[in-house]
Amino acid sequence: MNYIPHTDNDRERMLEAIGVGRVAELFEDIPKKVRLGRPLDLPPGMSELEVYSLLYGLSKKNLNLNDCVSFLGAGVYDHFIPAVVDHVISRSELYTAYTPYQPEVSQAVLQIIYEYQTAICELTGMDVSNASHYDGSTAAAEAAIIAAMHTGRRKAVVSEAVHPEYRRTINTYAHGYGIEVTEIPCSGGVTDWSRAPEAMSGAATLIVQNPNFFGCLEELQSAERAAHGAGALFTVIVDPISLGVLRPPGDYGADIVVGEGQSLGNAPSFGGPYLGIFAVKSPLVRRLPGRVIGMTRDNRGQRGFVMTLQTREQHIRREKATSNICSNEALCAAAALVYMTTMGKQGMREVGELCTAKSHYLAGRLAEVGYRPAFQAPFFKEFAVRCPVEPESIVTRLAGEGILAGYPLGRAYPQFRDCLLIAVTEKRTRSEMDTFVARLEGLK
Repeated sequence: MNYIPHTDNDRERMLEAIGVGRVAELFEDIPKKVRLGRPLDLPPGMSELEVYSLLYGLSKKNLNLNDCVSFLGAGVYDHFIPAVVDHVISRSELYTAYTPYQPEVSQAVLQIIYEYQTAICELTGMDVSNASHYDGSTAAAEAAIIAAMHTGRRKAVVSEAVHPEYRRTINTYAHGYGIEVTEIPCSGGVTDWSRAPEAMSGAATLIVQNPNFFGCLEELQSAERAAHGAGALFTVIVDPISLGVLRPPGDYGADIVVGEGQSLGNAPSFGGPYLGIFAVKSPLVRRLPGRVIGMTRDNRGQRGFVMTLQTREQHIRREKATSNICSNEALCAAAALVYMTTMGKQGMREVGELCTAKSHYLAGRLAEVGYRPAFQAPFFKEFAVRCPVEPESIVTRLAGEGILAGYPLGRAYPQFRDCLLIAVTEKRTRSEMDTFVARLEGLK
């Protein structure tokens, strides 16, 4: 059975209708020199059982987080996901849901997204959240764009301690809008705010990450003064798990908050799909990219949910569109909502406290065996160490033992080529950390 529904008679009728004698005539405009001229060199077909066995065997070549211990972070983290998350989002009405254009048949999905927005606002201390974004990097890039549109300026200032992939994405988006991107260098693992006044001249926004890419905590009051003192918007990139123990950005003057929501109930999944968090203060609500879900009452007084704002070019004139984002990450957002609801305020705080305590325990143990901290700044769940052994070789050798050792900083920061970035989530046990220390000590 080849799963192709057209019979020979069907094909003959279609060819006759368009005035062509044979299928090959449809390709006459393709030069003969670039045509294959022979059947595809494909292996014989397999049964369903044979295909399953082949694919299962291939999948076993992957090193997944059930078979290894991960100290790898750099923007994607191995946090515990309660079973209820997958149970809820595996319901067919959620994982097959299409864009909820018709509110009368999409109330459940709209309500979930509305409640997700509410949870993000409570977590970040902001006024309005959109219905989610593609991922953290594109959310950061869109923040630079809406800041430029709001202020009428064409310059974005970004800390060098922002995730390197985020900075590349910001530059890619900015190029199309004619936005100049300037970076403030970092020193000692944090942004050098003494360099901010010069960089901020004529800027639309200052973008800073907290905790930053190195896991270090930034001095955010200095950042806020640098941004608002220059008449720019203050954009903060967050790790949502950190907000269980750190002040929300809304409390220290952030105008825009973005971040990667993967750690909220979404598995690393070999790189995606992920979840872009995007929240703003009220004056920027009509600049928000994507969609905003609102609550209303119908003519019978019943509560209902609708898409309140849709600022993409499909719905309004292109030159007035905020963004061309085509979708929200509804299923990933639903996972984040279930996670935050399940954990609650106390649970989110406990996860943050565990990450902090365990990462500091490991940093102390590593220092005892010669892997000393690269920076002295306070950190959350991720920290860099200077290695007596080449970091890339550490990663390669320990991967063979089922340990993902971390991220060699030299890949993005040549000046830190001897440093390894290590992440410690609440999942790591003392035994796993002690084993990791022993393995690293044995490599010296």
